[in-house]
Amino acid sequence: MKNRRDFLRNTLGVGATLAAAPRLFPAPQANGAGMDMDHMSHGGPRSRIVSVETPDIPHLPWTTANGAKEFHLIAEPVKQELVPGKIVNLWGYNGSAPGPTMQVNQGDRVRIIVDNHLPEATSMHWHGFEIPVDMDGAPGSSQDPIPPGGRFVYEFTLHQEGTFFYHSHMAMQEMMGMIGAFIMHPEKAYDPPVDKDFAIILQEFAILPNNPIPNSMNMEFNWLTFNGKAGPATTPLIVRLKDRVRLRFINLGMDHHPIHLHGHTFVVTGTEGGRQPKTTWGPKNTVLVGVAEAADVEFVANNPGDWMIHCHLPHHMMNQMSSVVGPMTRGSNGMPAGLGMEEGMGILREGHATSEDKGPSLGRGMGVGSTRDQTLGNGPLSAPQAKQSMDNMPGMQHEGMQMGAPEVAKDANSVPGFPQDAFMEGPAMAMDKMVEKPENYGLRPGWSGFMQGMMTFLRVLRPEMYDKVMALREQQKGKPEPMPGMEHPHHG
Repeated sequence: MKNRRDFLRNTLGVGATLAAAPRLFPAPQANGAGMDMDHMSHGGPRSRIVSVETPDIPHLPWTTANGAKEFHLIAEPVKQELVPGKIVNLWGYNGSAPGPTMQVNQGDRVRIIVDNHLPEATSMHWHGFEIPVDMDGAPGSSQDPIPPGGRFVYEFTLHQEGTFFYHSHMAMQEMMGMIGAFIMHPEKAYDPPVDKDFAIILQEFAILPNNPIPNSMNMEFNWLTFNGKAGPATTPLIVRLKDRVRLRFINLGMDHHPIHLHGHTFVVTGTEGGRQPKTTWGPKNTVLVGVAEAADVEFVANNPGDWMIHCHLPHHMMNQMSSVVGPMTRGSNGMPAGLGMEEGMGILREGHATSEDKGPSLGRGMGVGSTRDQTLGNGPLSAPQAKQSMDNMPGMQHEGMQMGAPEVAKDANSVPGFPQDAFMEGPAMAMDKMVEKPENYGLRPGWSGFMQGMMTFLRVLRPEMYDKVMALREQQKGKPEPMPGMEHPHHG
């Protein structure tokens, strides 16, 4: 018990004195953003609860109307860029998938106006909310579905606090991206309070290389995202050394995700049901975030460096997953992107059945009913082969892609099972320049070649580097393109 108490005291400062915190966002700004924060000096007392950051996802502004905080959500089709050049058609809210983050205070009266710009009916469920049944958003039982072009106004008072979310209650619409974070800040700051607070929504999609529309009925997924982005396009979480940090993970998909943090030990302090008693806290570095669940973890960022945060399911640590069966992937024709009925029955339209390039199609199940539209190579041995394979991928832009010869043994082809990660996650796929942003300043050259799928960084920075990144971020505000000529020295 002594070790457990010592751990909690050292990691989270349980013994810190807590001052009562005034309500977050007490009055809206003139533009309705309502982000009225009061950041005190670093490490000192804080007079307000910190706002939750959702990297790559906007916040939803509100205005005051008739005694309630009023939000406006539009359910609509959106185009989402998962990584540079990979633009897909999803469904979301207010031009974003996931939808914008909503933040309120415990005890607030809220009004959410939902307009349906989809081509079919929808409804909005407030996941985990203890509200009147006619506001629950369950179509057919608590309300009529919102027809195309229709509107529904949800209004209720919130007595809960914690990490919640909203989503369509039409099952396949959920799989098209229709979810957003809903943060209920407590009336009094949690003990211990945090310096930085982040929310990350976990999603997955099955998208064939030649089709920008996800297969929402599929059970296998090849694009795994944090806040609508796949690595290396995810934006790192920037914290200062010794900051106390909270990470809120929200999962709405078909898979559970064991989320692992490098370099630090945390405690799980909350779920989709709210704050947990401290007696339940214990040391962890991986938290299983189940489907339709949320998990809050907290820790002191006392270990400087660029630390990975990622789902630890191996298939979720890469994008565009494909079956890999040794030399078959080395042929000039690459891998079939989808096989039709004839091939499934053994009727080959080209080559012969014993050819070395015959084998499973790209992915498992994503090519049902499709034809052999395209072939892709996932194991080129040289930069020219890599460029040729990438150029054959429609809808992808490859300017700035760093094509390098992968490091493999001379007799690699003779080893059963080769290739595996040598090409899927190697430097041949690095795209540092393509994903350049202030938050990436100072990362090691070639870092992006090993950052794929459901991954991002927690960057624990010393004061001088932290200030530099924050200054670059401030300069970047309002600029549509990355800053030209940004230098990227590696920091130790």
